[in-house]
Amino acid sequence: MPVRAGNLLRMAVEGNTNMEYTIKNVTIDDLKNLQEISRETFKKTFDPFTKPDDMAEFLKDSYADEKLTGELENLDSRFFFLMVDGEVAGYLKVNVGDAQTERLRPNALEIERIYLREQFQHKGLGSVLFNYAEKLAYDEKKDYLWLGVYEKNINAQKFYAKKGLKRVSQHVYPVGDDPQVDYLLVKKLD
Repeated sequence: MPVRAGNLLRMAVEGNTNMEYTIKNVTIDDLKNLQEISRETFKKTFDPFTKPDDMAEFLKDSYADEKLTGELENLDSRFFFLMVDGEVAGYLKVNVGDAQTERLRPNALEIERIYLREQFQHKGLGSVLFNYAEKLAYDEKKDYLWLGVYEKNINAQKFYAKKGLKRVSQHVYPVGDDPQVDYLLVKKLD
C-alpha cells in the first residue's frame, strides 16, 4: 500500500509479521545520512562487478558534498528516506523535467535511485519505495514511470518486471573508468 510522506503505517511483510515504517522527505540537513547510505548501498550492490579503483572514484565523486547538495537543491529532484524503527533502512530518488538522466518519454517520472540496506532487503520494503514513487507519478499526472537497471542486476530486473516495467532501451552508466550498461525500463501509467 502506498503511503504519504511522514505518515506511520503498518505494512504486511514476509510471512504474517508486520513492520512499522515512515517515509520522510530528505532535506539538506540530512546530507551526511544521505551520503552514508548512498555510498554503503551502492558499494554493496555493485562491488562484485566493479574494480576497486573504479568503485572508490565513483563513491568519492558521485556522493561528494557539493554533488549531493546540488541534487537536493534541484526542484525537479526529490529524495525520501524509508525509516524503520528510527533507522534509515533505504532511500528513493525521483526526478522529473530537466533533472531526469534521459528524456526517455514525455511527461515522465524517473526513479533514479532505489536502495535498501542489506539487513532490510527481502522484507517487502523495496515494494514500499517503488509503490511510493508510482503514487507520486500518478498524483502528479505523469504518463510514464521509468528507471535504469544494471544489466547484471538480474534480481532487480525481475522485481521491476513484476511491477510492470518493460525494457525499451539502454545507456552507458560510467562507474569510474568502467562503462557499465543500464537497461532502461518504462511503465505506461493508466
